[in-house]
Formats: sequence, C-alpha cells, structure tokens
Amino acid sequence: MGNRLSRIYTRTGDDGTTGLADGSRLPKDSPRVASMGDLDELNASLGVLLAHPLPNAVRETLTDAQHALFDIGAEMAMPPASIVDDRRVEALEAALDAINANLPPLKEFILPGGGAGAGAAHVARAVCRRAERAIVALARDEPVNDASRRYVNRLSDYLFVAARVLARAGSGEVYWKHERVRRGSSA
Repeated sequence: MGNRLSRIYTRTGDDGTTGLADGSRLPKDSPRVASMGDLDELNASLGVLLAHPLPNAVRETLTDAQHALFDIGAEMAMPPASIVDDRRVEALEAALDAINANLPPLKEFILPGGGAGAGAAHVARAVCRRAERAIVALARDEPVNDASRRYVNRLSDYLFVAARVLARAGSGEVYWKHERVRRGSSA
C-alpha cells in the first residue's frame, strides 16, 4: 500500500469531489464514484452477515467475496485496471453449486426473512443488486472489467442461496402467498 493515512480527514473532498488512485478527481455523484460507494456498502453488508453464525463454507466464501469486492473497488479507483478474472467467477459459481446442491427446488417465491442470518443475507443480496446496476450503468459510458461485473451478478445469486440455507437452519423460509383482491371490496 502506497501512502498510509496518518489523519482521516483531508478536507480535499469538501468541494464535492473525490480522488481516484491516479490522483484525478471526480464529482462524488459521478457514476464511477457511485459504483465505488455501492461496492463499499455491499462489502459492509457482507461484514454484517459475517457477524452471524454461518456454516464454514458460507463464511469462507463470503470472506473471499469481501477481498474480491475490495479488488473490484480498486479497479474502479484505477481505471482501466483489471484485477478480477474468470477464475474468481468460476470459484464463486462452484461455491454456489455446492451450497445449492442440498436445497429443494423452489416452487414459490421467497420473502426476505427466516431468521437474523437469512435476513442479513437478503439485505446483502439487495445491496449487491444495486451495486450491479451501478456497474452496468457505468459500463455504458466507460470501460469496466467484464469479469468483475459478472462476479457481482453471481454474488447476488450466491447471497440468495445462502439466505435459503440460513433460513432453513433458522426459522424457515418465508413463502409469498398471492392474495387475490376482489374488485369492489373495501380494504
């Protein structure tokens, strides 16, 4: 790591900009900075999920994911860097297949819930989807590492399946029940 911060505040962002690793500055609401912020929030969400009791395989995959997300954030801060590659995507797919193997097929939609760990996994999944949308939006105008975009997409799938695993170990999966509303009835 290059420069170490001896002081947390620098005042350089007081003008509404933030610095990239190459020294350039962007508005804090630019698509690139928004992507970086959403990745940071996703990583923090994984930290909250990791604070819950988890199966060892899930804990290991989520810890690896935190490192991968930090690398993707570094790519965003150093365009056009490519750090994440297809091997990371493939490893995440293998981990997803492994935890999904013992689950019954889905026949209904699942609502977020099923215990504290499952709920935290669903929140992380939703944050992951937002981070993915920010990366896709950025990629319309600027080069983005395709493997990183795919990794974030696959991570949201992993988090959905992890939520199912945790719900089954917790209070059970919560299924959506479609209620038909009759026309003309009062609520």
